Amino acid sequence: MSIYTVHEPPLAAADVLPATEKFAFVRDGFSVWAFLAAVLWMLWHRMWLVLLIYIAAAIVADVAMQYAGVPVAIVAAAGLLGSVLIGIEASTLRRFTLARRGWKNVGIVSGHDREDAEQRFFDAWTRSAAAKPAGPPAKARSAAPRLPQPPDVIGLFPKPAAGP
Repeated sequence: MSIYTVHEPPLAAADVLPATEKFAFVRDGFSVWAFLAAVLWMLWHRMWLVLLIYIAAAIVADVAMQYAGVPVAIVAAAGLLGSVLIGIEASTLRRFTLARRGWKNVGIVSGHDREDAEQRFFDAWTRSAAAKPAGPPAKARSAAPRLPQPPDVIGLFPKPAAGP
C-alpha cells in the first residue's frame, strides 16, 4: 500500500469551495521517473526553481570534479548518486513546489494505487464535512482566535515549588 499526501490548490477570488478535481495526490516513496530522467520529470511537474537549482548544482559539481582531476568513473558514480538522491527526494521536492505556490496540505491517505487513495480520501472528507455542525455566521466569529494559556510550570512537576 502506498501513502499519499493530499494538496488543495489555492482558492480563486470567486470560489467558495475548493475545486476537488484539481487536488494533487503526491505519492511518498522512490520515484523511478525522477531517477531515470530528472530534468524531464521536473519539467513535467513544472518545478522551475528545483530544476534551476539542480542544473546549477550539477554544473558546479562537474566543473569542480574536472578541476580537481577526479577520474571519470568517480564522476559517473557521483552522477548516479545524485540521480538516486533525486529519486528518493522526488515527493519532497513536489511538496516543496506545491507549498511555494500556495497549495495547502489537507491530509494523508493510503491506498493500493492513486485511484484507491482518492476514493478513500474523498469518502472520509465528505463524511467529516457532513458530520460538522453548522457554526455561527462568519460575521459573528471573533477576529482574533484565543490562544491556550501556557502552564505555570514547564517540566515534570505540576505545581511551582513542588518536589519529589
